[in-house]
Amino acid sequence: MTETLYIIAVFAPLLGAAVAGFFGKAIGDRAAMGFSVLGMLVAAGCGVYCWVTYGLDHGPAGTVVLSTWVQAGNFHVNWALRHDPLSVLMVGMVTFVSMLIHVYSIGYMAHDETRWRFFSYISLFTFAMLMLVTADNLLQLFFGWEGVGLMSYLLIGYWYHRPSACWAAIEAFVVNRVGDLAFAIGIALVFLKFGSIEFPVIFLAMPQHQADTYALFGYTMNAYEVMGVLLFIGAMGKSAQVPLHVWLPDAMEGPTPVSALIHAATMVTAGVFLMARMSPLMELAPVALNMVTVVGGTTAFFAATVACAQTDIKRVIAYSTCSQLGYMFVAAGVGAFQASIFHLITHAFFKALLFLGAGSVIHAMSDEQDMRKMGGLWRLIPLTYVMMWAGSLALAGIFPFAGYYSKDAILEASYAADTAVAKYGFYCGLIAAFLTAFYSWRLIILTLHGRPRADAETLAHVHESPFVMTGPLIVLAIGALVAGFLLHPVLIGEDWHAYWRESIFISPNNHVLEAMEHLPDWVRYAPLIVGIAGIATAYVMYMAFPRVPVWLARVFRPVHLFLYNKWYFDALYDVIFTRPFFRLARMLWQVVDATLIDGMPNEAAALTYDSSRQVVKIQTGSIAVYAFIMLIGLVLLVSIYLVVR
Repeated sequence: MTETLYIIAVFAPLLGAAVAGFFGKAIGDRAAMGFSVLGMLVAAGCGVYCWVTYGLDHGPAGTVVLSTWVQAGNFHVNWALRHDPLSVLMVGMVTFVSMLIHVYSIGYMAHDETRWRFFSYISLFTFAMLMLVTADNLLQLFFGWEGVGLMSYLLIGYWYHRPSACWAAIEAFVVNRVGDLAFAIGIALVFLKFGSIEFPVIFLAMPQHQADTYALFGYTMNAYEVMGVLLFIGAMGKSAQVPLHVWLPDAMEGPTPVSALIHAATMVTAGVFLMARMSPLMELAPVALNMVTVVGGTTAFFAATVACAQTDIKRVIAYSTCSQLGYMFVAAGVGAFQASIFHLITHAFFKALLFLGAGSVIHAMSDEQDMRKMGGLWRLIPLTYVMMWAGSLALAGIFPFAGYYSKDAILEASYAADTAVAKYGFYCGLIAAFLTAFYSWRLIILTLHGRPRADAETLAHVHESPFVMTGPLIVLAIGALVAGFLLHPVLIGEDWHAYWRESIFISPNNHVLEAMEHLPDWVRYAPLIVGIAGIATAYVMYMAFPRVPVWLARVFRPVHLFLYNKWYFDALYDVIFTRPFFRLARMLWQVVDATLIDGMPNEAAALTYDSSRQVVKIQTGSIAVYAFIMLIGLVLLVSIYLVVR
């Protein structure tokens, strides 16, 4: 019975997407939305039930084999759904949060002309993510991996009449291909080493190949280190880690529900999930884990600094996602995979809440996204105001909201790991915690407090969103409040072994979670203290003395421009990659294609045509002329014969 519900949870979104996509025009937008949302309601109900049954009740882990997918010699891959504590937790989270986003989209996309297409896309997006998290082998995981990449391209560029949306969609697709290439090579190396890409086979054979090496560029490297680095590069692209992060902020060109879906429940969390799923390999690759920690800590700090200077409400939250993903990778890098997934789950609630709350603000402000043109909205949209506060408190890690438990767990784990690299992740995360609280309240104050800065016509139309939009906000706010203290004892408490069992591998030498229980008091309270300090700093700068930010931006103009322009990553990539590529493409077009490929045949044809026109002139009909030409030809032939001889 439970296995059947598990299958329904995975495939119900696919059925809804198929009906909305293939028959949406025929049955109308309302019916298409109905089928899509119904599919997600069924999936969410089944997904949460399966998590309770398999996870909380410690049900047996296993695999639901659907069919044989690939059978070629010794290469055998089944189309199967893996159910273990990690997979069922992800299925429950993805289906539940995605269902709320589907419901919210009914109101947000009410005036769109092709709603059937939108709902088909987001349901298919959800299905691709579900295939990824339930994969029993790397090929099926890669199928879901590429599926969410494709759907992100379609959803970011959903409003394809906007050039900026088309460019953002292409950017996301291209940048992800860079990471995906490394991921594909990593999968190939796994197959060459183990003769299989099925997780049970790979994980059982791990101890046998621990000393294997590869010779690369004149260096001998451990095979697991090479595989781990390649898999992590794939995760960097999908989860927007420096330097493959540039696509994520520009993904805001899509509708707001798309932003919530990408940033909270699907796609960007795929890289974090990959690290946890491949924990048996990553635990045996300490150099790769150090790389994960350094990149994660750097990303957490970098994105938090950039968010402090942005003026678009959705971009601030987007860089917040980038920063929080950095936290998750820090946890994975120090071996606290459980804390990484814990933060992934709590982050899904409060980040979806913040994005959908921002969508409610944008909806009220007639599609305005610039925070400098907002202000004083809390009296006009009080419910959205309260929900934004809840999301920001959770993001800032304020007790008792969810972020307090999961973010603090990551910082405690990085300190408890007690290595130089782990300490780097800890201090980057601690600074980012201060900045997170600062930019969260900067957003709250600029958007909802202070004096109104919008024009009178816009303010006259400001109104609270309908219940179909605010209802999901309330549910997510409850999750942002209670998910932390409810899940903490289950996922990373003293009895965490009972929940995770074999779904996440922990090396016998890894005692990070145990060491977290014996930390200095200052480490435990530091995240909360810096969070409160960040909120206080934002209050002083944007409420008590609002001229201070203007003065700072003028006095420290180079620093402000550096942060506002996102550390100039886009400009740097434009110089290094984009412009040379366009120059090369133009050269290939004008020289190779137009001149050589098209030009040579055309010129040869013209030469033949002109020569023929000259030759026909000797066809005069005079026998004397023909005899004279024959004589000339005979003389030439004799001359050639004598010369050659």
